[in-house]
Parts: sequence; C-alpha cells; structure tokens
Amino acid sequence: MLQAISLSKNYGDYSALSQLDLTVKPGEVYCLLGQNGAGKTTTINLFLGFIEPSAGKILINNEEVAVADPKRREHLAYIPEVVMLYPNLSAIENLDYFARLAGFNYNENQLQTYLSECGLQTTAHSQRLTGFSKGMRQKVGIAIALAKNAQIILMDEPTSGLDPKATAEFTSLVKKLAASGKSILMATHDIFNAVALGTHIGIMKQGKLIHTLKASDLSANDLQKLYLQTI
Repeated sequence: MLQAISLSKNYGDYSALSQLDLTVKPGEVYCLLGQNGAGKTTTINLFLGFIEPSAGKILINNEEVAVADPKRREHLAYIPEVVMLYPNLSAIENLDYFARLAGFNYNENQLQTYLSECGLQTTAHSQRLTGFSKGMRQKVGIAIALAKNAQIILMDEPTSGLDPKATAEFTSLVKKLAASGKSILMATHDIFNAVALGTHIGIMKQGKLIHTLKASDLSANDLQKLYLQTI
C-alpha cells in the first residue's frame, strides 16, 4: 500500500504540493488528473524519493519511509513517459540487466515469460530496442517491474503518444497488474483512459487535490465536465 499524509513540497514561496492525503491500496489504480503544474509529477517524484518533502509523511505498507530508504527500491517501480532503456541491447538483455541490478537472477526462459506476460511478441525479445515503438518499450519497462517483484508501480503520462491500439493494450495490461494485487498510481492527462482503467480518480489544481472520486461512479463525460469546471 502507498500512502501520503499531509504531504507538501515548497520551493521558496512557491507551493508545488500542499497537504496531500492519498492512499492507493493493493488492486487499485489511482489516476491523478490535472494540468501541467498541478502537482502530479511532483507527487510521483516525492513517492520515488527523487525530491525531499517540505512536510508530511510517505508510507509504504504502513511504514514511514525517508528519502533514501531502501524500501523504495524494494517495493516501487517507475514507468515514466519515456522509458529509459539501453537502445543497443535487446529486450531480454535489458530485462536481465535491470533484474540483476535489483538482485534477481533469472534464466532465459523466465525472462522470456516476463516479456510475454507483458504482451511483447516473441520475435521482438531478441531485437535491439533501437527499432522499438513507445508501446513496445513500455512493455519492457513493465516486465522489469514484474521481474523485480515491485508491489507498487508509479506511472507518469504512460499513454502519451500511444496510438489507439497501443493504448488499449496498455489499459489491458494495467488491469491485469491491478488484478494481481499491485498498487498503481498514474499521473495522466487522458480523461477517458482514466475512467476505463482507474478504480479511483483524483483531480489536482495548483498543488492541491481538489476531488477524489470512484471511477465506477461516473462516466467519461461526467468526469470531463467536472475536470473542466475544476481547472
């Protein structure tokens, strides 16, 4: 479980995040909506320990964690808008390398299984990433999250730039991750996809969480209206 309690981040007189209270339980997909500068990426970076909070607490599995706490590396995985992998290595080589960095040593069949579970076609497993689409790179990134046994997955604009087919594949994969008990926090601009895959939706404005909603309680049109009224 991932939790923020009165989490804030200030840069001088500027408040990038103010008094955030947020909980993502196992099996939940929490989608954060908001304009650029609303505080979505700041929230992700605080959870990852990339920046230090000005106030408040971050809890992982009900235990408070400091910025450099190894529990972050043990329990968290990160899928950014552009997945940073080694383009001159193949998909299976990237997966093997990053799994070993996390302390896991898998044989080739196990690595192939992780890639296949994430929807990457078998013919691409041994291909270098130089020719991969964004959607294919994301599948490798999610395979890395699975291989390191991360229970919490943070995503920042993961559907940006994906075509409709790749977006649908990504949505299906995220639902499978949630069904397996993963906790997923996603920052996104995609209102319709947030309703399609989210269990909970938060709308942020100027560093504050203005609305927290159950996705099952509203349609995409309802969410779009509320979002436009909020921002």
